[in-house]
Amino acid sequence: MPAVTPALALIIFTAGAVAGSLGALLGIGGGVFLVPFLNLALNLPIKAAAAISLTTVIATSSAVSARRAGKQLINLRFGMLLEVATVGGSLLGGVTAQLLAQTTLQRLFGVVAAVVAVMMLGRLQRRNVILDPRADPGVLGGRFHEDESGGMVTYRVKRLPVALAASFVAGNLSSLLGIGGGVIKVPALNAWCGVPLRAAAATSAFMIGVTAAGGAVIYYGHGLLIPPLAAAAVLGVQLGSWAGLHVGARAQAMWLKLMMAVVLFVVSVLMFARSL
Repeated sequence: MPAVTPALALIIFTAGAVAGSLGALLGIGGGVFLVPFLNLALNLPIKAAAAISLTTVIATSSAVSARRAGKQLINLRFGMLLEVATVGGSLLGGVTAQLLAQTTLQRLFGVVAAVVAVMMLGRLQRRNVILDPRADPGVLGGRFHEDESGGMVTYRVKRLPVALAASFVAGNLSSLLGIGGGVIKVPALNAWCGVPLRAAAATSAFMIGVTAAGGAVIYYGHGLLIPPLAAAAVLGVQLGSWAGLHVGARAQAMWLKLMMAVVLFVVSVLMFARSL
């Protein structure tokens, strides 16, 4: 483990601010950006990077959920249903992470990032909203005000088994790789389950804090969490989340999807290169 110095804490604080901004902007948590930076740029072991990242995911979830409460973007009923599957996957991932080599985790991270990027590119021009606000959203669907449409829109949840399976996988990868799980859930809910990107991002942000808590406890129990560095990252993420939410409220969904895909492709290439 590296020596904790003020300079290192400042670097991680800055990285946390950038990761928090991107994570809040895209609704996927900052872990998918923070873990590669800590591992590739600062040479932290990937398991230590994952432990720090999971603490920031909890902070991101709290900040984003608080800011979006009351805007009808968070689908509480649907989110709590998916959380059951997600937490089960999270606990399993926290255990199995202790059994895998660092290069295996790096390559797995790269594969996940590339697959998700392809999914997002395939959905650039597609939207899941019903413009008639009086349409029936069904048991798990919802309504929210969309700036792009200039009024209330409705959506219906489709393929619930797919959503549950994706949530279990997201929970597992969340603990295994130190990401929030939103990087899997948001594209899956948007591409396959009929949930608009903004609603998927807000609901995912609400869920990822609980998901990350299950894995963070296991990492802490194995002595992999460095509290001073985790604190610096959390403070940075809180600042970045505030900035990301302000920008995201004005950005078009298509550009958010494109940004997510580009960043994930870059992360995938870097993680594969480091594992060789």
